[in-house]
Amino acid sequence: MGSRGRFSAALVTLCLLVLPATGAATEQIKIGSKKFTESVILADIAANLASSAGATVVLRHQLGGSQLLWHALLAGEIDLYPEYIGTLEQEILANEHIRGEAELERALARHGIGVSRSLGFKDSYALGMMPQKARSLNITDVSDLARQAPSLNFGVSDEFLNRTDGWPALRNTYNLNVESLKSMDHDLAYKGLIAGAIDVIDVYTTDPEIGHYGLRILDDDRHFFFDNEAVFLYRLDLRQRAPAALAEILRLEGQVRESEMTKMNTEVKYNGETEAGVATRFAVATFGIAGSEPEEGFLERFLRRTAEHIELTLISLSGAVAIALPLGIMAARWPAFGQIILAGVSIVQTIPSLALLVLFIPILGIGAPPAIAALFLYSLLPIVRNTASGLAAIPLAIRNSAAALGLRPMRRLLLVELPMASPSILAGLKTAAVINVGTATLGALVGAGGYGQPILTGIRLDNFGLILEGAVPAAALALLVQGVFELAERYFVPRGLRLKPASID
Repeated sequence: MGSRGRFSAALVTLCLLVLPATGAATEQIKIGSKKFTESVILADIAANLASSAGATVVLRHQLGGSQLLWHALLAGEIDLYPEYIGTLEQEILANEHIRGEAELERALARHGIGVSRSLGFKDSYALGMMPQKARSLNITDVSDLARQAPSLNFGVSDEFLNRTDGWPALRNTYNLNVESLKSMDHDLAYKGLIAGAIDVIDVYTTDPEIGHYGLRILDDDRHFFFDNEAVFLYRLDLRQRAPAALAEILRLEGQVRESEMTKMNTEVKYNGETEAGVATRFAVATFGIAGSEPEEGFLERFLRRTAEHIELTLISLSGAVAIALPLGIMAARWPAFGQIILAGVSIVQTIPSLALLVLFIPILGIGAPPAIAALFLYSLLPIVRNTASGLAAIPLAIRNSAAALGLRPMRRLLLVELPMASPSILAGLKTAAVINVGTATLGALVGAGGYGQPILTGIRLDNFGLILEGAVPAAALALLVQGVFELAERYFVPRGLRLKPASID
């Protein structure tokens, strides 16, 4: 065979290899959910349906509230998530004054977003009380509640408190003169209600706690609360990128009755089942599809979360060391400039961690990047401060001796000053690392994973075992990190600086 023949044969072989791979390229879809059980279940059902169409699914659970998910959808961080019509009209698109399905679809299309038809059930806001308390005060509707409001303790979710169609509008509609009002997590509000610390809370009408505790749902006699049909929001470009997966997910339209949704919520909350398990069972029973892959076992979850947590900590700490050490050296060399540096990193340390995470989402999206950025900033202060103080504490006589030996400033820094300051520098690194390990649990709020994931789920489901599944490894990792730095002192701190002064009897 000549060279031309060999080239043709090679070209045919290459085509045979490439074409099947191209044809077999699977669709990919990123599905998000809010941080409450129902949203997680619906996202898992969608994941089952998309997987049955051969799509590769990326699940990003418990990302936060409506606004966070909406902006993640617009930015392409997720492709689809469960939402509610009332929330769309009254909160997300409130400034567009939408009325009716056609207007809603047009408004969403302008943002490049599509909306499914109703999934078959409504989940609206309402006010709930423990039945014995409501009976003792003869409260059956919200107008009755308004007459007793000054003497009652109210607890409402953070989102409801700040929604334009939430607490402010409800208070004005019913003239609620409330003297005690607490803003708190939706799941924790139930704890306060059951314990008697709170008398009235906002509820979702499919909450499993309503039936479990026999709560009295107050009649909305002035028809303030609107119907809130559950739907899926999705990026319109999915119609081209993943048409089969989208079509399969939209089969869920009209298929979920309110009683079924409440039952699934209850099975997760009180029967010890997982959202993924409940969702798979529903998808298999309703659509006859094959179930998704088996759920991870404890060891698999533990190893995955450990890898995620170490990744968050290691990357952020490495970046902080690379920046903070030079800043600390500059702060020691030029004290006036050092005050500005220390003031800057101190200000960053005062910003609440949740606020810092949210600030980075528009820039870095969701997942690990915003968590790493926040952890990086939190690591700067202890390293900068300890580096600067360690270098500043070196006696002047030692500095002069090094200069008298003819050492240039850089060699003096590397051979004398940094070794002398190493105990203080390592103490700063240790503090930053331990802070990182603990703070990294909050990364789960933006989909970064790690040990924070089971902690968030445990709080939401009132499952102490899940909380421990994240808290205990996080504490153990912090202790391990501390031990590693204790060991590092034996190798990086000169022996003379490690000797403890003898005690005087």
